[in-house]
Amino acid sequence: MQQVWITKAGGPEVLRPLDAPDPTPANGEVRIRVTAAGVNFADVLGRMGIYPDAPALPYVPGYEVAGVIDAIGQGVNNQLHEGDRVFALTRFGGYSNVVCVPHKQVFKAYDWLSDTDAAALPLTYLTAYIALVVMGSARKGDKVLIHGAAGGVGLAALDICKILGVESFGTASLSKHPFLLERGLTHALDYRNPDQDYEQVVGELTGGRGVNLILDPLGGIHWRKNYRLLVPTGRVVHFGASSLASGKRRSLLNIARQLLTLPRYTPLGLMDANKGVLGVNVGHLWGEMDRVRDWMAEIVTWYDAFAFRPYIGRTFPLAEAAEAHHYLQDRQNIGKVLLIPGDK
Repeated sequence: MQQVWITKAGGPEVLRPLDAPDPTPANGEVRIRVTAAGVNFADVLGRMGIYPDAPALPYVPGYEVAGVIDAIGQGVNNQLHEGDRVFALTRFGGYSNVVCVPHKQVFKAYDWLSDTDAAALPLTYLTAYIALVVMGSARKGDKVLIHGAAGGVGLAALDICKILGVESFGTASLSKHPFLLERGLTHALDYRNPDQDYEQVVGELTGGRGVNLILDPLGGIHWRKNYRLLVPTGRVVHFGASSLASGKRRSLLNIARQLLTLPRYTPLGLMDANKGVLGVNVGHLWGEMDRVRDWMAEIVTWYDAFAFRPYIGRTFPLAEAAEAHHYLQDRQNIGKVLLIPGDK
């Protein structure tokens, strides 16, 4: 099999394709011949050496794949068979053309679910669903601010907002606004324009009220700004801290600066403000897979009803994972970035 390893902490050049023997599925696992694998910002932070959940270096990154089962270990339920098309959550190891995965993390793919769409569902749509529906309690008529609206999770959140019937506000670079508005975003905000600070613009658009829910993958100074934008009973859901990555290599000075911006919420302060601060990390839900499967079932039901289709911004060959990381960190992407293994 072919895998892409993070050989050491650093820039995208530390990603190296390497060959290894095919793995054998352990008890409770299936082996998947991968046809598409997701690239996520967590992979970038891991490569930089600033992702706390990452295994010890070197390791193979990757949280989500689609493919075909070609071997089954003992103790796997009888709903999965060799030859089944599936998609799966992987606890790292997804940058590979063969991967073994616990069967509870594997979902069968409908015939009309393409390999690329399937690989775009597990992490991005689950993150957006949990943030909006499970923890954020978004409902029709709410106002929701999505940071990084043109990214993988951002577009997934926008799709779900449309399904729920909420009014959406999204931050993205100006060049991506026409796409987002056509996709269904209600209000596009240019986060790079110093004369149009999103906190001020959202305040003006809402008559000084603010929004009911905010999805924040940014961190840093945005922690405090987002909290101020919440209406009473509003919630902010944190699911990342991309501000820690100021360049393509780790900067301890930048990390220290960002940590100094951490807000200090207190139970009494939250009660007085009638606000909620929540967090989502799908990578910490491995012990909750029965609930995760229920959430994914609703996402797939929406897909089956043509309520949404993932937008695949660009694909790269597996061996060009470094170029995919450059593309993601240069903020060139709209939607999901995927790796496509070859036949090797």
